[in-house]
Amino acid sequence: MAEKGDQLDRETFSCSICLDLLKDPVTIPCGHSYCMSCIKNFWDGEDQKKIHSCPQCRQTFTPRPVLGKNTILAALVEQLKKTGLQSAPADLCYAGPEDVACDFCTGKKLKAFKSCQVCLASYCEKHLQPHYDVAPLKKHKLVEPSKTLQENICSHHDEVMKIFCRTDQQSICSFCSVEEHKGHDTVSAAAERTERQRELEASRQNIQQRIQDREKDVKLLQQEVGAISHSADKAVEDSEKIFTELISLIQKRSSDVKQQIRSQQETEMSRVKELQEKLQQEITELKRKDAELKQLSYTEDHNQFLHNYPSLSQLSEPTDSSSIDIRPLRYFEDVTAAVSELRDKLQDILTEKWTDISMRVTEVDVLLSNSKAEPKTRAGLLQYSYEITLDPNAARKWLLLSEGNRKATRMSKEQSYSSHPDRFTYWTQVLSRESLTGRCYWEVEWSGIGFYIAVAYKNISRVGQLDECKFGHNDKSWALDCKKNSYQFWFNNISTPVSVPQSSRVGVYLDHTAGILSFYSVSETMTLLHRVQTTFTQPLHAGVWFHYSTVGETAEFCKLK
Repeated sequence: MAEKGDQLDRETFSCSICLDLLKDPVTIPCGHSYCMSCIKNFWDGEDQKKIHSCPQCRQTFTPRPVLGKNTILAALVEQLKKTGLQSAPADLCYAGPEDVACDFCTGKKLKAFKSCQVCLASYCEKHLQPHYDVAPLKKHKLVEPSKTLQENICSHHDEVMKIFCRTDQQSICSFCSVEEHKGHDTVSAAAERTERQRELEASRQNIQQRIQDREKDVKLLQQEVGAISHSADKAVEDSEKIFTELISLIQKRSSDVKQQIRSQQETEMSRVKELQEKLQQEITELKRKDAELKQLSYTEDHNQFLHNYPSLSQLSEPTDSSSIDIRPLRYFEDVTAAVSELRDKLQDILTEKWTDISMRVTEVDVLLSNSKAEPKTRAGLLQYSYEITLDPNAARKWLLLSEGNRKATRMSKEQSYSSHPDRFTYWTQVLSRESLTGRCYWEVEWSGIGFYIAVAYKNISRVGQLDECKFGHNDKSWALDCKKNSYQFWFNNISTPVSVPQSSRVGVYLDHTAGILSFYSVSETMTLLHRVQTTFTQPLHAGVWFHYSTVGETAEFCKLK
């Protein structure tokens, strides 16, 4: 019994890391105790993870706990040492459920110290000794204790698998190599391991280099964070102040208009209510008369019906509708039209000025522009999809805009557009309402003989038939001429032939900051038609041009989201 008690004392006051009696014992937050040096070394190895754990229960701690000596436990250990209890002997290092046990121990098994890949067995220090002393055993391959030794035995032949079949990419035994794997490309498992090990090391070197590169990039970017944040905060503060002043002015004007409308509303409502009361009286009288006639219709006595009918069938004279002066409230519609006109003008101004603001904002992207390559797939391009609508004020009168101003159709007669300084007067062209900066992608579905898909600066000339007005025939626009069997790219009145399969849908990718403009033939696989690398000095607008003037030709900017 005393021996059993000694064993309990040893296990209780031993460090589970070094398996020796506790030295400078410390107790961590989960309640387990260790030698101070042992737990420090263990946590030093976890510092990179920034999460520290208990070696026994695996509870994690963040941040790393501060260690303090457990004086009570230290005193108990010292007292045990004085009674003759010293370090835990090796024969008390018993194997637990998660440990590899010695295959040669009888009774309660000790932890394995090494596993032999030749013997396919695991040994404690005591039973391992022959592998150090006996000459034939010295040649055996010893590895860290492993639970998977039996996986090296062929399940068909009960033979150690020392060969690797490269044909089937699996480990096999010598019998397998002359049977089901006969004629396959086979090598020794050691040779295959050596080759794979070289590949592994090369991969690790590549990974480590990439890690170093990325860490360097992170440090560089971190240096910019403070400056960007400060600048952004200041810009937000200033812009909010300016927009608040603008909103306040608009709200004041809105309140004035609302007050005038309500005043006029009261006048109109009084008139309407008077007419309404008169009509309601007539409705009540008619309903009463209808009820009497209905009751008469149920009378079965013919004589009584005929006697009462003349008096009941007489109706009072209806109210002369011409005496009720109902007129459209043109005054309010005129107000709405005036406000709408103001909105359109403000929207045009804001749209034009917004492009300047947007360009300033996107300049922040210059630092990262090199890392943002043009997408190679349609899925990648669709990440930058942008909804384009055409500007009715820019369309030549022979164009009909429909589908929410996304579709243009060449008509046989002029449409009823009002005059506008942005309208193309000769060439059958139209530009988008939106100005384009940053990275954008859109697609156009077309039908007919052909058309031009283009981008242009807003200040492109609109009046007349000179080249300065035609898409692709000046230095303010870039255009792709799409026909049934061929393409041509135009810029500054110079054409470049494009030889690729024809498609009824064309995609356009714009990276304004990087100066990239790409045209794609859209199908199951994207085909690059033409790419431009230049410097854009102004925001761009998307456009179409029906150069061939065939009635019924269409071009529709597709919905991609």
